[in-house]
Amino acid sequence: MAAAPVWSVDPRTGKQREQVAVEATAQEVDTAVRAAHAARAALADRPVRSAFLRSAAAGLDAARAGLVEAADAETALGPVRLTGELARTTYQLRAFADMVDEGAFLDVIIDHPDDTATPPIPDLRRYKVPLGVVAVYSASNFPFAFSVAGGDTASALAAGCPVVVKAHPDHPALSELVAKVLRRAAAEHGLPEGVVGLVHGFAAGTELIRHPYVAAAGFTGSVRGGRALFDAAAAREVPIPFHGELGSLNPVVVTEEAAAERAEAIGAGLAGSMTLGVGQFCVKPGLVLVPSGGAGDGLVKALTDAVSDTEAGVLLDHRMRDNFVAGVFERMQLAEVDSPVTPGAGSEHTVSPGFLTVPAARLAAQGSYDLLLEECFGPVTVVVRYEDEGEAKAVLSRLPGNLTATVHLSAAEAAGEGRGAGILAELTPLAGRVLVNGWPTGVAVAPAQHHGGPYPATTSTSTSVGGTAVERWLRPVVYQGVPEALLPKELRDENPLGLPRRFDGVLER
Repeated sequence: MAAAPVWSVDPRTGKQREQVAVEATAQEVDTAVRAAHAARAALADRPVRSAFLRSAAAGLDAARAGLVEAADAETALGPVRLTGELARTTYQLRAFADMVDEGAFLDVIIDHPDDTATPPIPDLRRYKVPLGVVAVYSASNFPFAFSVAGGDTASALAAGCPVVVKAHPDHPALSELVAKVLRRAAAEHGLPEGVVGLVHGFAAGTELIRHPYVAAAGFTGSVRGGRALFDAAAAREVPIPFHGELGSLNPVVVTEEAAAERAEAIGAGLAGSMTLGVGQFCVKPGLVLVPSGGAGDGLVKALTDAVSDTEAGVLLDHRMRDNFVAGVFERMQLAEVDSPVTPGAGSEHTVSPGFLTVPAARLAAQGSYDLLLEECFGPVTVVVRYEDEGEAKAVLSRLPGNLTATVHLSAAEAAGEGRGAGILAELTPLAGRVLVNGWPTGVAVAPAQHHGGPYPATTSTSTSVGGTAVERWLRPVVYQGVPEALLPKELRDENPLGLPRRFDGVLER
């Protein structure tokens, strides 16, 4: 049976633009994975790895105009947004290159023998080694930063792991262009092209997760798709780590005091955050607890005014548009769910932003209103009106894991007066990033960043953004009683590579 063609589609019209490739067969997936597996030794040299990452960043920068044009044609995200996202992507590649040069991520620890300890300590030398080939599943909503050259790929390559990327069907042409840039960068440093593989097609994704040479996987997408791959990774004869980002409500709590202090500013800020990128951010605030009456009404009015002034937009594909329209309609059928600004279909190819309101009492117990506790991808949020602190706590107690959780406090509460600390304590178990008086959209690429959270936000405790993302693709190894001449250079006493390490309990830099 002939493989299905892969088309580039214009989301503004829903029409096919060009045939990009064909869906990969099982044999082609096997070939890509085996080529990546064979490239492991070539990636072992850290200076080569860091130079490769920097060349990849430079190549993407040099091709910026063409890449942004291709990305906009397939995603309708706009040149401004895409140019910024590409800059974030190349910054991330360079940041990982710097980390590879520094070498602290290897976590070198050396303990010499100590017969006086109880029990005695032998000669122990520990560091981290790459897992092997990493399968990367591209996201739809970040065609640069969470795709072929995105965070999963950058962190895996930094760890010394070749990658095979399963391209997202929403931007196949861009995926091919970016893969070519990475392969050219690899060739500049004597690395085989197989260090970055690329496959297309749904079947290719399932073949990839099952391949015996794939040692780990990174995924960003839906709960349904991510959970299916997660289960497949666990069901293998040799299970592998699966680092999946699946979905998040990103709850926000607005205290009565904060609403009284700056209702208009919070309402306008919420409108900007929930409609940013046509609501297609994984950290979009999807559930917002606002006090009933009084200042809470002023916040809702400010939100109404701001969202009403926001134009309709194009989602990444028509399947997402249909799911958004259907999801909003289903939620609006629930009793006491109102829509001050009705979200839904705009023109034939667009969606209009809006928001829903519901009394907190409706969400305090299990039932049909659980639908409001599920992510709805697109420009919509649910405003939950609570009567008192008990109602707000009851809703928070029913939330699943999230990427972020936010609280808006008054100036006095932020200074330690009132219940600010208590709310933070309630939010911390729910999310991997907790914000005060801000909005979660926008994930800085920084060493201290954590982009992850309790299930179903992610399937592991790791981050997909920031320097510590490299840890997902490494495993520790201890050498005991190994003669100096046989040790890896990273673990020798004289430290020929100049690595940061802990040497007999003392941190050396």
